[in-house]
Amino acid sequence: MEFTRKKIIMIGGLSIGIFALIVVILIWVIPQPSPPAHLKIWGLYDEASAYATIISDFTKQNKNVVIQYEQKDPATYEEDLIRAYAEDKAPDIWMMQNTWLPKYKNIIVALPKSLNSTLPFSTFKSTFVDAVESDFSENEKIYGLPLYMDSLAMFYNKDYFNSAGISASPETWDDLIADIPLLVKKDQWGNIQRAGAAIGTADNINRCTDILWLLMMQNGAIMMNEAKTVATFNESARKQDGTSFYPGRDALEFYTSFANPSKKVYTWNNELRYSIDAFIEGKTAILFNYSHQIATIKARAPYLNFGIAPIPQIKDRTYDVNYANYWGFVVSKKSKYSEPAWNFLIFLTQNSSAKKYLQTTQKPTARRDLVDWQRNDLELGVFAKQALSAKSWYQIDNAKIETIFSDAINSVILGSAAINKAMDTAASQVNLLMKGQ
Repeated sequence: MEFTRKKIIMIGGLSIGIFALIVVILIWVIPQPSPPAHLKIWGLYDEASAYATIISDFTKQNKNVVIQYEQKDPATYEEDLIRAYAEDKAPDIWMMQNTWLPKYKNIIVALPKSLNSTLPFSTFKSTFVDAVESDFSENEKIYGLPLYMDSLAMFYNKDYFNSAGISASPETWDDLIADIPLLVKKDQWGNIQRAGAAIGTADNINRCTDILWLLMMQNGAIMMNEAKTVATFNESARKQDGTSFYPGRDALEFYTSFANPSKKVYTWNNELRYSIDAFIEGKTAILFNYSHQIATIKARAPYLNFGIAPIPQIKDRTYDVNYANYWGFVVSKKSKYSEPAWNFLIFLTQNSSAKKYLQTTQKPTARRDLVDWQRNDLELGVFAKQALSAKSWYQIDNAKIETIFSDAINSVILGSAAINKAMDTAASQVNLLMKGQ
């Protein structure tokens, strides 16, 4: 009986060994499913619900991808991002402001060559409005894709315009100059009780530098040289009649004139409320800002009778110039799943997905083929049409450059520097930043 039991064990052992060998061979021969790609996305301003349907649509088609969206705090976003990279916890996909490419290009990955046929550069150029190419690509490499495009427009108080007998919003800056005296209200000592427009200073004007840069570019200032190595916004240019002028200086002088008590257009000063608060509280007739302020204004002043018009242009110009400020999605170099991440971005920004997002968030489109879809929208139509002519400029460090131009505005307002000196100083400081890049 003992001999028989040992023989059975040996046979059983042999059977187990053969079975294990067969399993190993099968594992080696039959392809095994790869682990799912877990994509972490950092976004701003939008809740997860803005992307829920799009993410669901994508993961149904790509069952080996799991996507998690996290809404971050704008106040600490850049700091959080830098810390996440340092701690090797960077998200796979994150939102990048349209002027950040020079600052962060070394930590993001361009569209992989394996996906060039999915999104050829020619298709990228023709799909999005012009600003996207200059902001999110370089040397025909695509570094990011946006879902929307925002640009400066004019918010105006309809009741004040009606009371002043102004039948239409100003189309040109000359029109605005003519309207200001009709809109501004002063007391017997000349103190401003109600501003005609929130423009002219730095510290109490939201996006003051954007307004100034818009004026500079509208006036013909070339912000950087072609190689993007030297600031040129302080240099002279030639008019059609052959005479020279300084478009950057002239724009700074025009901007600050609205805060100069000796000028006829004087309508603003540093003692007034912050521009957004002033408009909401009825203390200015005009605010220059972006579409995302629509929700803010409505929430804080639900009965305010306001309209939105295109930003004024320079009289007799043959084409419009608008200023772009928006965000796009990029893929981190730290991501283990760069190709699935880019696949998702392509899916996210395609026509049908972008349309769902724009309907949910009420933002203006960055896609050319959706401009006509939004063109007649009472609130977004202005921004959608302006996207076609919106542009920004190359900034090696947007936060530091904003400070440089705010200082230039303040130096003129406070009388510590002449217009030409303020603009030349700004150019020198920007060039120092460029050399230290």
